[in-house]
Amino acid sequence: MAFLYNIGDWFNLGHHNAYRKIELYSMDFPDDINLEQMKVYASPFGGPFAVMKDPNLLRKTGSTVKPVIFIFASSGNLISKINWNSGVLLTMGWSDSEELLCIQENGIVLIYGLFGEFQHKFSMGQEATDTQIIDAKIYPSTQGTGIAVMTTQFRIFIANSYKDPKVRLLPEIPKSMLDPSSWAILIEDRKTTCLIAREQELFRVKQDENICSAVIFSIDSDYKAIRFISVSFNARHVALYTNTGFLWMGTSDLRTKYCEFNTGRMELPKQIEWIMDSDDPLKAEALIITYNSFLLIVGTNGESNIYPYNDAAIFLVPEMDGVRVLTNGYHEFIQKVPKSVSNIFGISISEPSSFLFESHRKFVERSHQSDEYLCLIMDKIEVAVEECIKAAGYEFDTETQKSLISAAHFGKGFINAHNPDEYIRTCKILRVLNSIRSDDIGIPLTINQFLHLTPAVLIDRLVFRKHYGLAIQISKHLNLSESRIMEHWAYHKIMYDKNDTEIIQKIAEKFANALNLGLSFCTIAKKAEEIGKTKLAIELLELEPNQSLKVPLLLKLGENRKALIAATQSGDSDLIYMVLMQLKDTTPLSKFQMIIREFPLAQNLYKKYCLLNNVTALKDIYLQEDDFLAQAEMSLDEALDSNVKLDSSLLEISSNYKKAHKELEAELTDDHRKLMKQQKAYEEKYSRLFYGLSLHDTVKELLVIGDIKLAEKVRTEHKMTDKHFWYLRIRILGSNFQWEELEKFSKSKKSPVSYEPFVEVCLKARNVNEAKKYIIKCREDKRILWFNRAGLYEESAKLAFELRDTQSLFHIHNLVSATNDQNLASKIENLIATMSSKK
Repeated sequence: MAFLYNIGDWFNLGHHNAYRKIELYSMDFPDDINLEQMKVYASPFGGPFAVMKDPNLLRKTGSTVKPVIFIFASSGNLISKINWNSGVLLTMGWSDSEELLCIQENGIVLIYGLFGEFQHKFSMGQEATDTQIIDAKIYPSTQGTGIAVMTTQFRIFIANSYKDPKVRLLPEIPKSMLDPSSWAILIEDRKTTCLIAREQELFRVKQDENICSAVIFSIDSDYKAIRFISVSFNARHVALYTNTGFLWMGTSDLRTKYCEFNTGRMELPKQIEWIMDSDDPLKAEALIITYNSFLLIVGTNGESNIYPYNDAAIFLVPEMDGVRVLTNGYHEFIQKVPKSVSNIFGISISEPSSFLFESHRKFVERSHQSDEYLCLIMDKIEVAVEECIKAAGYEFDTETQKSLISAAHFGKGFINAHNPDEYIRTCKILRVLNSIRSDDIGIPLTINQFLHLTPAVLIDRLVFRKHYGLAIQISKHLNLSESRIMEHWAYHKIMYDKNDTEIIQKIAEKFANALNLGLSFCTIAKKAEEIGKTKLAIELLELEPNQSLKVPLLLKLGENRKALIAATQSGDSDLIYMVLMQLKDTTPLSKFQMIIREFPLAQNLYKKYCLLNNVTALKDIYLQEDDFLAQAEMSLDEALDSNVKLDSSLLEISSNYKKAHKELEAELTDDHRKLMKQQKAYEEKYSRLFYGLSLHDTVKELLVIGDIKLAEKVRTEHKMTDKHFWYLRIRILGSNFQWEELEKFSKSKKSPVSYEPFVEVCLKARNVNEAKKYIIKCREDKRILWFNRAGLYEESAKLAFELRDTQSLFHIHNLVSATNDQNLASKIENLIATMSSKK
């Protein structure tokens, strides 16, 4: 019903099974490029393709010239070229990260970047090198991109990831005089499987299995050999082409046959590729066979169609939702027409989306028919809008996109509370797709391919092609991070620009908001260091605001002083220690000590390290700095730990304290040295241990011995306080039960510690009578307490009565009641009553 936009290249393979051919680019190759004489190896997902002279033609002409590999974008723009100077090149292919894999006859795989720069190489095993290989396949695996090679002995070796090539041997097929006629690789149950045809026989060999199994499949046509095996993009469908021109189509396990088709041609086709369904990526209902100057498209229902070309060179590039066709003049895309597109532009269609599209077209023409079409679909307007949005995503022509999006915009105005998310999302994606499909960029992605790759992968591919400006614009448009783009741009500048000053200026300008963008100058500096631009790396590190990030690289560059500055500014002790240890190992000791003196935090941490690990080094630092206080304290700690050398060290310690103007500490040190000298004399005199005792313990020992005069002398010389001495004397007398001496001592002069300590030692020895002598000498407010503690409740009660302390009387009464002394309790009650009556 809709206005027919772009169905001129549509064709049907049965009912509701329409396909279309879309022109992507007009190709304009250089004069020396003629695809008829070339081998073409193209990357999927709108990727680049590599071209080189057909080795068979070179061999026929007897040429010994090394081939030149040309790498083109899908639009035909030359990206780079590689002058091949290695061994005999057997085949090529592309990895999932768009690296060119070149496989030689000796089993060596060489990997090149998009711009022809050599990356690295690896071998497919010693046997492959020794026996040579006759064919190779590059295939998508569960681990990325895999490589399979067949040797001259028809043994197959695989490596499921070219990035981590672990070469494995697949089971061998039974021995025979006949050679394999065709083979193909596919993935089944996440394992690599190989189908090998040998004339009429078909074998299946699988990774991690030890046996080869013969495959029995149903075929009605007569044939003598299987000449071609084609596996679909998703490895779910297989086509077999026989020597009689018959085509067998079915599932990859060969248990289900779709159809058999007689091509009517006996020559071997150039390529056979499946056309995957645009709406359902698991389905494939047709495939393309290329012959000289035409394409034969065959459906799984047996229907077919022919596309003639004026060009004998036709190359197919399988995609996840169609097949690209590359010729000398054009680059095209064949796909099954998506249902949403067919519902709008198909002939004799009466779908809601078709009416909505037509209604909008009439509305633009200001025709009253717009309302008539709209009235027919008002109950299905949401479905119509969704289908127009979806169809727009499948289109390559921008005018068709605009018409479909405008129709959807027109229709959603008639929907209450319409959710515009899908509309906005599709518009954003189309803007991105149109920008990368341009001739300058040459990445003809479909919307399905874009969603499968993800925007992040697309941006990476633009970055690798050095389309930095477009990558940044797309990142902003899709609200993605720009950091990786900026970093890659900086890497490119560092590697290819010669003027370091200009590089610094440009990078500093672009990285002005480095923190907000999540960028780090350290990663750029590391790249500069890797390629030998040390000076540039150091200058870049000067721009890094995060001190902790740049320290390891500064150390690697030998800039230890700058690393120490950065580490101390960061305040991270681990970083400082890391710098100090490297600086210590690479710098003379005197210079090292001079350097760290400028950084107090680093020096203090180093001192702490030396205290735990290298005391001698710490002493050297204190000596060099004339830090007498630290020297004294360190010597004192060592002397105390050893104890044997304490007295001989005290003189030096005292001297250092004096030099540090610590007079009090020096005086105390001298006193202790004098005390230790006396202790040696006491040991000789009394044959008891005195050496190393404190002043307190020394006086205590003298009192225990009974040499009071000497104890008095020592305490006077060493300025022990009266209180301290009296406490010691009282406790010694009490512990020795010398009550008479204790009483004499109490009367020798007024006690500086009061009389409570006397009471305490008496009670400790349970001598209440002696205690009573001293309780009466205590302060009045303390006597009741001590009477109670001594159990002298009657005396305590009398004193409380005299002091008119009713509360204490009640407390004493409670204590007496616990002893069951009724007489005393009655007396106390009478005292309480008497006091109460006087009130």
